[in-house]
Amino acid sequence: MTEPRRLHLLRHAKAQPCAPGGDAERALSENGLAGAALIGEFIRGQAIAPDLVLCSSARRARQTVEAIAPALPATVPVVTEDRLYLASANALLERLREVDDGVPSILLVGHNPGLHELAAGLLHNGERAALPSFPTAALAVEELTVGRWVELGAHTTTLVTFVTPGLLSDSRA
Repeated sequence: MTEPRRLHLLRHAKAQPCAPGGDAERALSENGLAGAALIGEFIRGQAIAPDLVLCSSARRARQTVEAIAPALPATVPVVTEDRLYLASANALLERLREVDDGVPSILLVGHNPGLHELAAGLLHNGERAALPSFPTAALAVEELTVGRWVELGAHTTTLVTFVTPGLLSDSRA
């Protein structure tokens, strides 16, 4: 039996409010670095091992991937794409549908509102309430109920896990 397809959706960690080069050049804040570290620990602890990382070209998204990289497989390809920067849910879905079926697991690192809309829109109706918001460094893990990436669409995933840095730090207290 083949391994189920999984989609990991990670919103970039908290960023500085502004940057000299504009929005795309905003760096992670201290809180963002701490939040990304918590998510990295979670990824390591859960043995999450994506086969491909798709990352927005924004500095804050790239830095989020750098912060969690020690928890990822050393050989996982990281593809940084301009078209993922502030992409809509539809644009993100179009990109995911282009992924080769030989790739069973993807980590997509991007931005709201597109990422949250995508995460909620893919879920079956009863599970959407599990994603009331998608704060910075939130990670949703969804399992596909379809066999191919090109079939991905509304109501084609089930929620496996949803975590945020706040939930992780609360569980340590």
